[in-house]
Parts: sequence; structure tokens; C-alpha cells
Amino acid sequence: MKKLFSKIGPGTLVAAAFIGPGTVTVCTLAGVTYGFTLLWAMLLSIIATIVLQEMAARLGLVHGKGLAETVKGEIKSSGGKWAAILLILSAILIGNAAYEAGNISGGALGLETLIPNAKVMVSGISVNTLSIAIGVLAFMLLYIGNYKVLERSLVLLVILMSLSFLITAALTQPNLLQVLKGVFIPKVPEEGWLTIIALIGTTVVPYNLFLHASLVKEKWQGVENLKTARKDSRVSIIVGGLVSMAIIVCAAAINSTEVNNAADLALGLEPLFGSFSKYFLGIGLFAAGITSAITAPLAAAYVVRGCFGWDIGLKSPKFRAVWIVVLLLGVILSSTGIKPIEIIKFAQVANGLLLPIIAGFLLWVVNRESVLGAYKNTTFQNVMGWLILLTTIVLGGRSLLKVFNIDL
Repeated sequence: MKKLFSKIGPGTLVAAAFIGPGTVTVCTLAGVTYGFTLLWAMLLSIIATIVLQEMAARLGLVHGKGLAETVKGEIKSSGGKWAAILLILSAILIGNAAYEAGNISGGALGLETLIPNAKVMVSGISVNTLSIAIGVLAFMLLYIGNYKVLERSLVLLVILMSLSFLITAALTQPNLLQVLKGVFIPKVPEEGWLTIIALIGTTVVPYNLFLHASLVKEKWQGVENLKTARKDSRVSIIVGGLVSMAIIVCAAAINSTEVNNAADLALGLEPLFGSFSKYFLGIGLFAAGITSAITAPLAAAYVVRGCFGWDIGLKSPKFRAVWIVVLLLGVILSSTGIKPIEIIKFAQVANGLLLPIIAGFLLWVVNRESVLGAYKNTTFQNVMGWLILLTTIVLGGRSLLKVFNIDL
């Protein structure tokens, strides 16, 4: 087991981060509601993730610094520096708090199949005790810092769940022509904008851009490993994207139009697991939720440390204070009576809307000769990067217009 995990590169961790409760939920909702129609949005998300994560990995290997530190170092004016830091912190803290709420809600959703009726009324408010329990467990693991064995075990469960969706997608024997149409012919159904931005938000996770730049320089040293880092990212992200597509295909075969709980989500796995599918998915959702509930607050703390240039360790009170705030916000949002499905979907939409801010900063720094020298973006990489950025801005704008019922 130790040997297996020693070979895992940062690309695998990036893919593991987006195969969580949010991916299972949003992809299931997309499949149930729109069939194969939104598979193209997942293809777009996979391409965008590969392009942006390659830039983040290149930044870490060539420049030897994370995204937050680089942005801070490249802005010379004091006012501009603090404006950029404020924008990055706002995007990451808001996005990660929402994402954390989705992670905890996903874990609680999974546990509900094993422990039903876990809600209690406090001052007229329905409180989900499972969300609080997952929050406490995440806090203990983060505080002690010795969560590697548990995390690796849970990651294996998530991998098993992913394989199950891939096998089930084949067992449902979908119409391949319809699947290919869904992948390569973009079509936006009525009321589908928010689902599209949620699919992007659950795949192109903004905090992964910060994590990837930091992780590659710990795994490998120097630009000679750039080819290895690129291959690691591409393979991992493509496999993760295929799992997401498989979930949509499985969900399209469900004879239902409403998804409210883990049992509804599990209907997509019935061709493989039959009546046991809800228990299998429940354990898988819990595993995906708790692993992400650990990494999301940590990622936020790393970003804050980079923004303020703190030379501190993981057990520093300031470092711990950051992840405690993110974890606490996640627990509060997750436990206070809102449907877990709605929280998870909101988290993915929030990430999708915040993505252009982080992607914009990344595109700016990887084009600076003072940062990457000869390894700065090529014309092709810039064209791809700007197309992705503009697409996310347009999709985010259309989603906001839908939310506020504004017709152009």
C-alpha cells in the first residue's frame, strides 16, 4: 500500500478532489433531468481542467512558488497587491466554505442510508446531527494531523465507487449515437444554465490550482520533470472526467425525475448492485465527503499562508485558525435544515462563478517572463486559456441572469 501511494502524483490528488459528493450529486442531477444532453459540458470541463492545471504545475516546477505567493510578488504597487490578495482570499474562503458545506452534506447524505432520522429540532430549527458529527471528526483529524492512513483507506473506497459507475454505465447499454451527440454537440436545455456551471464548478475546482502549484514542487524538483508532471495530470484528469461522464450516463437510465437523497442517487447503480446499491453509494459518499472535508480547509489555510507570507508550520495557531473558520462555516451551512442536495449544488455553482477570478490571476502570472522565462505560455496555450476564461465568464453571467430572472 505504501509503495502504491508513493507513486501517486499530484494529478491523482487533483482528480480525487473533484470525484466527491458534489460530482456524484451534480452529475446525477444532470443525467436525471437532461439525459445525455449536458455531456458536452463535462467534456469542456475536462479540457479546461487539463489546460489550467498544466499551467499551475508549470508555475510550481519552474518558478518554485505557489500561485498566491507569485501574484503577491509580481504586483509592485501596494494598493494593487492588497486588492489582489483581498480578491483571492474572498474567492477561496467563500468558495471553500461553500465547498466544505457540500462535502459535509455529502458525507451526511451517505450516512443517512445507515443512520436515518438523525435530525433534531433546536429552537424551531432542524439540525442535522450527522453533519455536526462529520465536522467534529474532520476537526479531530486536522488538529492531530495524523489522518494519512484514514484518508488513503477512504480514497480507495472512492476509487471503488468510481469503478462501479464506469461498469454500471456499460451495463445500462446506452445508445452510443445519443451519447456521442451529447458529448460533441453543445445544446443548452431550458433552465439548464445553473446545471452547466455546476458541472464546471465540480470539475475545475479553484483551490486545486493553488494546491497543484504547491504539490508539484514537493513531489518533483526542476523543469526536467515537467513532462512527467504533464502526463500525470492529463491521465488522472481524463480518468476522473470519464468517471463523471459515466455517472451522467448511469443517471440518464434512472426512471425518475426527482433526486432528494442518497437512495435516489443510488438508483443509477442498481444494474450492478441491485438492492444493495444505496448502502454501497452511502459508504462511498461518506468516504468522498470526509476526505474532501479534510482537504478543503487545509487548502484554504495554505492559500492564506501564501497571501500573507507566513513562515509557519501546520500546527501554528494562525494556520489552524484559518481551517477552523472554513470548517465551522461548512458545518453551520450543512447542519441547519437546508436540503443536502441543494447545498451541494449551490457549492458547485459558487465554485463555477468564482473560477474566472482565480483563472484570470493564473493566466496573468504564467505569461510573465519574470516568472517563467522561456517556459511562459505559448500562443496556443494563451488561446486555450482565454477561451476557457471567457466561456466561464459567459456561463457564469447567464447563470446569474437566470437566478435573478433577468431576460436579455
